[in-house]
Amino acid sequence: MTTVTTASEKLRANLQRVLVNLVDLHVLGKQAHWNVTGRGFRDLHLQLDELVDVAREHSDVVAERMRALQVVPDGRSETVAATTELSSYPAALVAVGDTVDAIVERIAQTVAVAREVHDDVDAEDPTTADILHEIIADLEKQAWMIRSENHEV
Repeated sequence: MTTVTTASEKLRANLQRVLVNLVDLHVLGKQAHWNVTGRGFRDLHLQLDELVDVAREHSDVVAERMRALQVVPDGRSETVAATTELSSYPAALVAVGDTVDAIVERIAQTVAVAREVHDDVDAEDPTTADILHEIIADLEKQAWMIRSENHEV
């Protein structure tokens, strides 16, 4: 006999928060990618595509984990717009330095949610907590790489 793990409402809500913020980070990363301008444009433009890939891949992993736990993920645009915890992003051209600051802030917001829900997730499902560890590590690496665009020695 096989058993299927079913997430509690708390685990569902926590994973939905993480999912929504990852989807939004992916979209905001593309917005920044398209509209960054100024000295250092090309390097940041390419780095933002890496961030977008990381956020998109992790959102897929989280959504698929939700399905494995008998939860229906909701990544629809209206859900993301209504429930994201990330700050909005300018709808204009943004200078390289300002883009760095804005994107690093949104990465930090995404990581903060993953950290906030971690202990509750770990208490119910350590396997899913391992996924959160990967998200945090990968996003913090992206933040470091992007933040370094603004720091000179």
